[in-house]
Amino acid sequence: MASTATEAAKAAEPQQQQANGNGEQKTRHSEVGHKSLLKSDDLYQYILDTSVYPREPESMKELREITAKHPWNLMTTSADEGQFLNMLIKLIGAKKTMEIGVYTGYSLLATALALPEDGTILAMDINRENYELGLPCIEKAGVAHKIDFREGPALPVLDDLIADEKNHGSFDFVFVDADKDNYLNYHERLLKLVKIGGLIGYDNTLWNGSVVLPDDAPMRKYIRFYRDFVLVLNKALAADERVEICQLPVGDGVTLCRRVK
Repeated sequence: MASTATEAAKAAEPQQQQANGNGEQKTRHSEVGHKSLLKSDDLYQYILDTSVYPREPESMKELREITAKHPWNLMTTSADEGQFLNMLIKLIGAKKTMEIGVYTGYSLLATALALPEDGTILAMDINRENYELGLPCIEKAGVAHKIDFREGPALPVLDDLIADEKNHGSFDFVFVDADKDNYLNYHERLLKLVKIGGLIGYDNTLWNGSVVLPDDAPMRKYIRFYRDFVLVLNKALAADERVEICQLPVGDGVTLCRRVK
């Protein structure tokens, strides 16, 4: 789950699966972070071992292993979610895409590998250093030419795109895995940039399962801080008649929005 540096720093604390007094969790599967909402770690490991890792491209495996050693590795997209995004891009025939929140580029690489040779990704993140950590894997995979990386906040870039009407309705797919407090700000702008029938994917919409916890439940600080933003987002998307939605328990929760108006 690529995100802000502040969120990442808080996320870098060790996690555990069974909740204790600090709201931490202990996992027995091999993916870093709270990347599965399944109650059975063994079942998640079965999915990884049976369907995900055997089909994971070597470049993605290498990037995943590099990222696992990074102190902010909880920000990464899980391997099963990367596989899902890769398949989704192919299913919808996307060619012009965007990614807000890149981190080391695991989901970016999954997208780039799925795009046709002349496909493009406008990729934005506040931290170029993290992106450059994964760039050698992207270059080795032969897809770096598809990526236009912009360092800095995404909102000004989106506003500049909107200012030119030729960009309206020009994107096939957008993946958002960034600062949760800006998701709704992104949403309003992206609806002008994504074509009718195009998709926007919002990551972390189940937010470590905290969306169903009572307010006084023990939670880690960064989970509690962003939880209300995620709850507001989910309600807003459910009521937004401009999109059709599908919320999936993949990774930390992914909500797909298909623009219809």
